[in-house]
Amino acid sequence: MTKKSKSSSQWLNDHEKDEYVLRARREGYRSRASYKLFEIDKKFGLFRPGAVVVDLGAAPGGWTQIAVDKCGPKGFVVGLDLLEIAPLEGAVLIKGDFTEEKVLAELMAVLQDRPVDLVISDMAPNLSGMREIDQPMAIYLTELALEFACSTLRPGGALVMKCFEGSGVNEIRELIRKNFKQLNNFKPKASRGKSREIYVLGRKFKGSLI
Repeated sequence: MTKKSKSSSQWLNDHEKDEYVLRARREGYRSRASYKLFEIDKKFGLFRPGAVVVDLGAAPGGWTQIAVDKCGPKGFVVGLDLLEIAPLEGAVLIKGDFTEEKVLAELMAVLQDRPVDLVISDMAPNLSGMREIDQPMAIYLTELALEFACSTLRPGGALVMKCFEGSGVNEIRELIRKNFKQLNNFKPKASRGKSREIYVLGRKFKGSLI
């Protein structure tokens, strides 16, 4: 067995025993990542009944499930991802690449000028393991999510984005400070211990553009 295949086997073994993977299966959530959003919402109180929410990087739908549950029947939830998302009652789902203009146009058409209350983004590039390649791509996705949020959020709205600590993240934080009254950084317990991921939040959107 090669070193890579041994590493893959170990990851799969750890994944199958993971507390949050097992909980997700028991409780009917599509992803262990659902528990990250549960923690974020418990600490910061992001959702409200009837809210308009956009979930970027939504597949397989774990965060979208929570948004639908939290916003209730009067809410409006849109999930978008490059990968197919299995149908989810109470959500509008879009398959497409968020970096493409035509996909962004489709998302805007679905929103129909509704002011958005909350943008949540768990987007991440396909990681190569080479930080000098992965980090710029990750920052690019956060920049797109931030730009989208600033063009669609109502004043007072909020943004949650996955970031990877490293080059460019402090510049993202500065842009959030410029456009939101509150900046928060949070690493949920459900994040894997060795992961560089952190969730950066902008709350109380000022209503100004980047």
